[in-house]
Amino acid sequence: MQDNQSAKVNTPLHTREGHGGGSVFVYCEIEETHVQEVSQELLTKGRKLANTLGVELHAVVAGTGIKGKVEDQILPYGVDKLFVFDAPELFPYTSAPHTDILVNLFKEEQPQICLMGATVIGRDLGPRVSSSLTSGLTADCTELEIGPYEDKKNDKVYENLLYQIRPAFGGNIVATIVNPDHRPQMATVRSGVMQKAIYEPTGENPVARNEVVYPEVGKYVSPEAFVVKVLDHHVEAAKHNLKGAPIVVAGGYGMGCKENFDMLFQLAKVLHGEVGGSRAAVDAGWLDHDRQIGQTGVTVHPKVYIACGISGQIQHIAGMQDSGIIISINNDPDAPINRIADYVITGTVEEVVPKLIKYYKQNSK
Repeated sequence: MQDNQSAKVNTPLHTREGHGGGSVFVYCEIEETHVQEVSQELLTKGRKLANTLGVELHAVVAGTGIKGKVEDQILPYGVDKLFVFDAPELFPYTSAPHTDILVNLFKEEQPQICLMGATVIGRDLGPRVSSSLTSGLTADCTELEIGPYEDKKNDKVYENLLYQIRPAFGGNIVATIVNPDHRPQMATVRSGVMQKAIYEPTGENPVARNEVVYPEVGKYVSPEAFVVKVLDHHVEAAKHNLKGAPIVVAGGYGMGCKENFDMLFQLAKVLHGEVGGSRAAVDAGWLDHDRQIGQTGVTVHPKVYIACGISGQIQHIAGMQDSGIIISINNDPDAPINRIADYVITGTVEEVVPKLIKYYKQNSK
């Protein structure tokens, strides 16, 4: 699938030398002075993409009172150059000034790739920047890779394009989207899809240079951009730790009713895990939306994932396929999720789950 969302921009792929080096850029979200985890995950992925391309990894962060407080949360992920925009009006987030910062910075730096989180902020900011730069944008990617693309219509081969991979058409297919002529190639990724890791340099991948720049905000943002003021900003603490849980017990439509999820909460309590569910279970009103696992929910990477009454549609699998051990409890031996499960227990949840609860209560320390 080819991205033809915008007018052509004559911006060539850059090498490491030259104006901006055709770098990989990551927009880092913050809450006050805390860098969000999705941004650190994207920095880890961005570093790998930059290594493949032989270019630098750059990052940009904008907020209030953040100088000296965010650098240590960003540079360890292999960032070569960090742009820190600090001004009283930049937090809480509003659309116009952050858009101005990215648009004008990107005009100067000429990056070939820009990554940001598929969050409330990223879904607002990404399209604005993309539209202003007449660039393409692919939302909710589940994987990012570098590779060639052959344009058979124009008999042309492009090297080192960003493969922006995501489910499409309701999750029935996985689409690989490329953007041959428009820069930067922009993509958003949901939290938990990528895994963060501190950058460990090797002989092939030398130490990042960790340069920090503090630009003058007024040179990038017009005064008119600050006309919108946030009067109140409130963030609720998470009710659970589904993303970070080592064991996840998840239920699907095969659970039969809301009351049967009580069994899953009991099992999760015994195992010191968390409860999640498929979209079908959430849509049926059996589970809160913030516990939904899959393409339109949370992505998890537990050591053990117990799928109870889950058929295994591609949208759900996208959110849990990287689990360490997958156990499927299903009365349908041919359920799609059984194909990726390490262990399959054939039977109804009403039969199997109470036995698991009883066993682990008796044998847990």
